[in-house]
Amino acid sequence: MKNRLFSLTLFLTILFFGITGYHFLTGWHPIIMMFIAIVIGVLIHAATYALFNVLGKGLKQFSLQTITAVLSAIFVFTVLKYFGFGWPTLFYSGVIALGILLCIAVYRFQKKRNFLSSFFLIVMALSAIYIFYELAGSGADPYESEVPLAFAQEDSFPPDTEPLQNPAASGPFSVQTFTYGSGADEQREVFSTGVTYKTNTVDGTWLIPDWKDKKKKWREQYWGFGAKNFPLNGRVYMPEGDGPFPLTLIVHGNHSMIDYSDDGYGYLGNLLASRGIIAVSVDENFLNGHWSGDFRGKEMPARAWLLLKHLEQWRSWNAEEGHELSNKVDLDNIMLVGHSRGGEAVSIAAAYNQLPYFPDQANEKFDFNFNIKGVVALAPTDYRYDRKIVLNNINFLSIQGSYDADEVSFWGMRPYRRLQYTDSISRFKSGVYIHHANHGQFNSTWGNSDFGASSKWLLNLNPLLKEEQQQEAAKVFISAFAEASLKDHQEFRSVFRNVSVAKQWLPVEHYLTSFESSNFHAIANFEEDLDITTAIDATKIQATNIALWKEENLPTRDEGSQENNAVILGWDYNNSKNSSDKGMYEIMLSANDSIPFSSTSSLQFTLGAGNHEWLDINLTKEGKEAKTEEDKREVPQLDFTIQLTDESGQTSALKVSEIKGITKPLKTRFTKFKFLDKEMIGEDWEVQLQTYHFPMQAFSNINPEFNVEAISSIKFIFDQTEYGVVVLDEIGVSGD
Repeated sequence: MKNRLFSLTLFLTILFFGITGYHFLTGWHPIIMMFIAIVIGVLIHAATYALFNVLGKGLKQFSLQTITAVLSAIFVFTVLKYFGFGWPTLFYSGVIALGILLCIAVYRFQKKRNFLSSFFLIVMALSAIYIFYELAGSGADPYESEVPLAFAQEDSFPPDTEPLQNPAASGPFSVQTFTYGSGADEQREVFSTGVTYKTNTVDGTWLIPDWKDKKKKWREQYWGFGAKNFPLNGRVYMPEGDGPFPLTLIVHGNHSMIDYSDDGYGYLGNLLASRGIIAVSVDENFLNGHWSGDFRGKEMPARAWLLLKHLEQWRSWNAEEGHELSNKVDLDNIMLVGHSRGGEAVSIAAAYNQLPYFPDQANEKFDFNFNIKGVVALAPTDYRYDRKIVLNNINFLSIQGSYDADEVSFWGMRPYRRLQYTDSISRFKSGVYIHHANHGQFNSTWGNSDFGASSKWLLNLNPLLKEEQQQEAAKVFISAFAEASLKDHQEFRSVFRNVSVAKQWLPVEHYLTSFESSNFHAIANFEEDLDITTAIDATKIQATNIALWKEENLPTRDEGSQENNAVILGWDYNNSKNSSDKGMYEIMLSANDSIPFSSTSSLQFTLGAGNHEWLDINLTKEGKEAKTEEDKREVPQLDFTIQLTDESGQTSALKVSEIKGITKPLKTRFTKFKFLDKEMIGEDWEVQLQTYHFPMQAFSNINPEFNVEAISSIKFIFDQTEYGVVVLDEIGVSGD
């Protein structure tokens, strides 16, 4: 071909279109898709080259071949960006521009070899090598040295007094595995000829009205069924024995529908079954995303409803005399586990479970009423369904990784806080934030990249926990939750009250745990009004010598809302006229309020480190402008004192670190290029709180004269560091 530059840019087209086609999942072999994409790219490139040759004949000052080669390359890569190359526009444009400039440099060097062309080629080549090197690498953790090693301060993490067995250890039961389903699956043998038990299909027409147009056409062509005859397919992990055994359903989230997700929870299924709990991984792949479209949350009712239809199937088998599964299931003890959109679906299912009708279309009658004892939401969404789900009287656990690039905030804490306890049965809820855990590795088939090609090449994978470590942590928490919820082994609640009791079983990492039992009595939660000097009932609040005091709705890292108000308190004795007067935040209790403090109860609150740079709010404009890099202060290792006063004036005090250390902000770098994080993810951290329990007995031990049943004041005295900011919430008393 006479135009060498066109040939070089055409090579670039073949390379990038080939990569995109190879990773474009349609069900065809990747090599075929790569070939199709290359043909499309070459045709578009050649056509635009010819078009620009015609249009550019008037531009005599440049070589027509040069102009048309560059313009056709620009056009074809613009088309590629529009149709699926997932890089941020600015970064993509820069890389493509660099590629085109490299082609121009090669072309100019071939045409005329001199110092200028050689220098241009070397600069472009080195730039391209740098970009390729960064993209090919795994990245790095720039914040590794900022936070002390987890569990490093042994005295800050007192061991639990009650002996506890590792909940992630295999139990005494042998495990039998099998599948059930329609028996007519056109794509998967495991749910066609491979099923042990056949199930009837279910009509989900009312549950997913968005099953239409091309989403309907291509899905039905691929699967061989539609919304009117959804299959009930499941992978079963069954303890061998007579039973009855508790039942757990596990459901995946959104992923490519042809990259099947239901086989990714065998590590949980086998563990639970070995410990005497039937586990079923439910197939809902037909509701997942595809090149033909994503339901964008409109499928959430169907995801939830299908779980309840699976429970109906198990209830039918359990009651069917003579069936091999008859009386195998303890239907009084059921747990739902969901991941990603499945994590939102399990909450919706628990809410639907008590309803007589489908709330979005009453033509669909409900009659479920199962005894669902617990819900586990793994890295869940909480915004796909257009209703806010408020659960009642159920055990709840949500787990989130700080390096989750798909669900970048801990959305599971929103249903956690909405959950209400209205009866006298002992229950609990918990949240676990795992540093360096991502989204995909909770499913063993999704891998360590939370983005698909080509965006996955931008992800910083170096800081991540290994898949087996992340899954081991999930096993510890989910199994402990199952033991407490389904078997009433309440000693396992201690794992969530203070994670250090499980440190010998967990990967060495930072875990922030929230915990609240159904007997928690709130004193201040900062949700009641705009007055920062009042709390619940007649409780009053005052603060002295405080540099920062405000209540606000906590934001997520991507500028969303955590749907939770908290108080933010800061002190700064370096910039205080009288540093001897320590900052204090005091909650003054009323004798008229019935606050159930006793020798067996605990003072409870949630707490997190804030950003000490928020203290700059007190600087003048000139002071802020005068600050240099040398003026930046280190992130402090926070600590302070809790002092209680009784009605007779007796006091008793403990430092926070005597119960549990305050973790520094857990910062993240999601991408290999810092400037991309802001656009693709958001801020490098967000406030995450953890729960602290101060036993009343510990205060009594310090001062035997102190009356724990007549507390009049709770003081937070900031006397351990020269400066700092904390975020405080959900102050109250717990009987557990």
